[in-house]
Amino acid sequence: MMQEKIFESVEPWLAVAAVGAAAIVLAFLAHRLLFIVLNRVVRRTAGVIDDSIVRHANRPAWLIITLLAVIAILPGLDVSEGARAVAGHLLSLSLTAAFGWLAFSLTRSIKDVTTARYDLGAADNLRAREVHTRVDLLQRVLGVIILAVTVSVLLMAIPGVRQIGITLFASAGIAGIVVGFAARPVLSNMFAGIQLALAQPIRIDDVVIVEGEWGWIEEIRMTFVVVRVWDRRRLVVPLTYFIEKPFQNWTRKSADILGTVFLYTDYTVPVSRIREALHHILRESPLWDGEVWGLQVTNATERGVELRALMGARNSGDAWDLRCQVRERLIEFLQREYPHALPRLRADIIDQAPSLIPERNNAENAGKETTA
Repeated sequence: MMQEKIFESVEPWLAVAAVGAAAIVLAFLAHRLLFIVLNRVVRRTAGVIDDSIVRHANRPAWLIITLLAVIAILPGLDVSEGARAVAGHLLSLSLTAAFGWLAFSLTRSIKDVTTARYDLGAADNLRAREVHTRVDLLQRVLGVIILAVTVSVLLMAIPGVRQIGITLFASAGIAGIVVGFAARPVLSNMFAGIQLALAQPIRIDDVVIVEGEWGWIEEIRMTFVVVRVWDRRRLVVPLTYFIEKPFQNWTRKSADILGTVFLYTDYTVPVSRIREALHHILRESPLWDGEVWGLQVTNATERGVELRALMGARNSGDAWDLRCQVRERLIEFLQREYPHALPRLRADIIDQAPSLIPERNNAENAGKETTA
């Protein structure tokens, strides 16, 4: 008798599970079929945005289709009204979260379109760096807004915390609330991010000197900036640093940059011949921009002279390599052609030792006379 009651209580749930599993399988097949068709369609187009939308929407769409399938079969399931109400509420919350996930994923399509249209690897990438910087910050701001709205809607759907959801939803749309909390570190950095997006004192791939470190702007996040130092270290700097403190930006107006090499030589160096050698080295180098070059005597001391070689490059990476190349080849040129012009220390040695110590000489002479 007890076994019959157990089977009677278990059988409805087995039927519900079987129907639910069938709905999930059908939703999976429908999702696969839909995206197979969509992928074939976007392959025939030349644009980037449709490919990006289909790629980023794939996983959230699977969850949405599955939830819709389960919601569709829920009224026909043999369950109690209380269980149906709880399941319907949970599915509604899950569907809201899934749509939020879809919206958040689609913001990445903005980045994909920007990457396709504006190449950061180009020689003159000033415009590309401007657009990438704005788009990166815009994408993150949209992500924060979508997250806040999604959480607010979810909270408002729960009776016990509905007032919290309403408050959070209102705070997402009222700028005064943001300004009121701007003194807090995280929100102040987010506000600084908006300022950076508008004023753009730094951009993606800018060459900067921060805290004495030379590197490139690698990432601009909502609250911090990642600077890639030349030796592959990463310097993480709060966004407010670039608003409140001075720093050097070598590529603020354009990507091209000037490089210098200093040589210290003897006064006998033939400056005109070194200048000719520099020009010859630059003409042979693919790193030179073909425009700016020069050699000047920038200082003279009691031991030698200082020569400054000036050269132009298309970007900071080429400038660094070009400086190292020019320095090495000019040193080889001096060693080979004018070794006497290398730095040297001159001294005149005069053999007048006896006259330098007259007291000792007088004492020794007096001693000799006494002995005699």
